[in-house]
Amino acid sequence: MSDRPTLNRPVPPNRPVPLGRRSVASLALVSLVGVAAFGWPLLAATDSALVGHSADAPWLFALLLPLLLAVVVAQISEGRTAGGGAPGLDAKSVALLGVLAAAGAALRPLGAGTAGLEPMFFLMVLSGRVLGPGFGFVLGSLSMFASALLTGGVGPWLPFQMLAMGWVCLGAGLLPGAATLRGRRELALLAGYGALAAVLYGTIMNLQGWPYIGGLAGSISFVPGDPLPANLVRFAAYCLTTSLGWDLPRAALTVVLCLTLGTPVLRALRRATRRAAFDAPVDFHPPGG
Repeated sequence: MSDRPTLNRPVPPNRPVPLGRRSVASLALVSLVGVAAFGWPLLAATDSALVGHSADAPWLFALLLPLLLAVVVAQISEGRTAGGGAPGLDAKSVALLGVLAAAGAALRPLGAGTAGLEPMFFLMVLSGRVLGPGFGFVLGSLSMFASALLTGGVGPWLPFQMLAMGWVCLGAGLLPGAATLRGRRELALLAGYGALAAVLYGTIMNLQGWPYIGGLAGSISFVPGDPLPANLVRFAAYCLTTSLGWDLPRAALTVVLCLTLGTPVLRALRRATRRAAFDAPVDFHPPGG
C-alpha cells in the first residue's frame, strides 16, 4: 500500500464568508462616510449655497475606492477562521468577485431606462446572500462602477450609486438562515428583501439629488435650514409623487426573478464558492491513520 497521505476534503457548509473584526470596522467606516455624504444637505444652514454633488463627488469617489480595498483585504486576511480553520481567501475568490461584478454590469443595461426595470438587482441580492455582507458590499459597488463604464453613466451620482448598491448586497448577506434556510422559504425571504431593497435603493438615490432640484412645488421641495422632520415629510411626498412609479416595477421584477430563477442561480453560486475554496479545509492523513 502506498505511504502517500490521503487528502481528506470534508463537504463544506453553504455559508457566506463571515465577518471578522477588521471587516466590521472597514464596513462601518465606509457606511459612515456614505451616510454623511448622502445626508449632509439635510443639516445645512439656511444661508448655505447648495450647488449639487459635482464638487464633493470626486472626493467621495477617491475615498470610497481605498475603503472598498480595505474591506477586501480584511476579508482575505481573516479567511474562514470562524468556520473551521480554513485558510484565507485566495485569488480564485477575488476572481469570482470580478466575474459576478462583470455579470451585474452586463445585466444593468438590459432594463435601465425602461420603467425602472433593472434585472441586476436579482443577481446582486442572490450574490450577496452567498458571498456574505463584506464581499457582497464590494460586489455591489464594483458592479455599479463597471456598469457606469459600460454605459457611459459616469457622473457625480456614481459614488452614491456604488454606496447604495453596496448596502443592498450587504443587507442580503446579513439575512438570517444563511447556513440552514433552503428551498421555498429562502426564495420567499430573498424575494421579499429584494422588493424592499429595490424601493429603498430608489429612495436613497432620490436623497442624493433632491436637495438640488429647483422649480419644485413647495410641498415637495427641499428647504435649507428647515427642521429635519419638515424636510423629511416633503422628501416622502417627493418620492411618492415622482420615483415610486420606477421603484415598484423594479421591485416587482426582482421578486419575479428571485422566485423563478433563484434556485438554479443560488445552486450555481454556492458551487462556485466551494470551488473557490471559501471554506474548504484540507487535512492530510496517512493511510489507516
